[in-house]
Amino acid sequence: MKKAKVAIFLSIILITQFISTQSVFAHCEIPCGIYEDTLRISLISEHITTIEKSMKMINELSKEANPNYNQLVRWVVNKEEHAKKIQEIVSQYFLHQRVKITDSSDKEKYAKYVNLLTTLHEISVYAMKAKQSTDLTNIEKLRDSVDAFGKVYFHSHKH
Repeated sequence: MKKAKVAIFLSIILITQFISTQSVFAHCEIPCGIYEDTLRISLISEHITTIEKSMKMINELSKEANPNYNQLVRWVVNKEEHAKKIQEIVSQYFLHQRVKITDSSDKEKYAKYVNLLTTLHEISVYAMKAKQSTDLTNIEKLRDSVDAFGKVYFHSHKH
């Protein structure tokens, strides 16, 4: 019965957070020409570290005989907010503004384009999986995907 109450409590908190999320201020789509690609990768890495810490705290607090549910909920919300920020950087910044559509007739450029899209998709999916669980393997996969993206992206772009 106690677990059911906790699940209901956590669900209510998460639904409330989802409904009351604030607008996000992403880099403009004017285009302004002001881009700092390495900063965005650093931000993603910082978000990953924050998600990892949140997962560890959720796991630690959940093991306690008398968990502090307020703290538990705060860590869950924190984890989800940072995962969402990763997805926003991937979508708003890289997919919408920085990764340019490439003609498939240029095989080499098109292969890089597909590789960039694939790794950005992986980052977004692993960020989603990090929202859904406290499985630390998703953190490893996120980091690997960000590293793979950086290698292809910075090799093919001026920064």
